[in-house]
Amino acid sequence: MEKATFAAGCFWGVEAAFRQIEGLLSTRVGYTGGTWENPTYKDVCTGKTGHAEAVEVTFEPSIVSYEKLLDVFWKIHDPTTLNRQGPDIGTQYRSAIFYHNEEQKKKAIESRDKLQQSGKYKKDIVTDIVPASEFYEAEEYHQRYFEKHGYSACRI
Repeated sequence: MEKATFAAGCFWGVEAAFRQIEGLLSTRVGYTGGTWENPTYKDVCTGKTGHAEAVEVTFEPSIVSYEKLLDVFWKIHDPTTLNRQGPDIGTQYRSAIFYHNEEQKKKAIESRDKLQQSGKYKKDIVTDIVPASEFYEAEEYHQRYFEKHGYSACRI
């Protein structure tokens, strides 16, 4: 088992997209990358905590590769918008990959550079690639939000 952590805007849709991947053992949404301990959703929404809304994925690498997770990450958001995804604005909605080891760091940088060089985007990719830090699980009502409320995720 391995963990991977991604931020790509509002965590509800990000989690729903990742949950479609075979080989995932679990997902949980929460807050990471900031300075406040045990933040609440209300705290994070102020933009003062430094945390991003993120999804922590536990996966079985013999079934799904980290590269596959990276591919999904890049497909489900616009990595060229700084601190914004759609109508959601603020540092808590930034694009970020929080790597758990040096191999994940290497693969994340390679995938970002390959995507940047592909010409898909006219603007530069602004995704942060930073070490994973403490992950604070979000309140229960945020977990699997789309499933609980009958929304469908974007197709990956």
